[in-house]
Amino acid sequence: MENNNQYHQINTKITILRSDITKLKVDAIVNAANHSLQGGGGVDGAIHRAGGSAILEECRQIGGCDTGQAVITTGGKLPARHVIHTVGPIYQDGVHGESQQLKSCYQNSLELAQKNSVKTIAFPNISTGVYGYPKDEAVLIVKHAIQEYLLSHECFDELIFCCFDDENYRLYQAEFHRF
Repeated sequence: MENNNQYHQINTKITILRSDITKLKVDAIVNAANHSLQGGGGVDGAIHRAGGSAILEECRQIGGCDTGQAVITTGGKLPARHVIHTVGPIYQDGVHGESQQLKSCYQNSLELAQKNSVKTIAFPNISTGVYGYPKDEAVLIVKHAIQEYLLSHECFDELIFCCFDDENYRLYQAEFHRF
């Protein structure tokens, strides 16, 4: 019974939205960045455009980020105070460590958020766009990563999964309601 209660407590902290992550007023948003941290397409480009030059300047000072790792910058002009940049894996065939790298993106982002006193955090659907990660596989990895982290850390008030497309939104709604 204790385990069911723990999962219920986790589930009450999770929100699934179909929205623009750059509009969310949270402590931190997560950016699905590229290795250079210099901005790009998709959510990465949108965050850099909306957040302005302060984000890019801090990213230049950091210099880059490896796949699965995470770094933090100011939120610049965004309503979020911070941006946590993480580099998701480019999906090849699922047997080149992609699942562990994707899991690391979420867990390292949560770890960095906790170290910076972030209480509310919003994630995009990392690697499921141009990086080609199958959306139905990604949501299962994300769910497992979040469960594992939150069962051992009670530091967040709300975790938001901000879905850009209808397919991810439906998958996240279905999967996270089964917590």
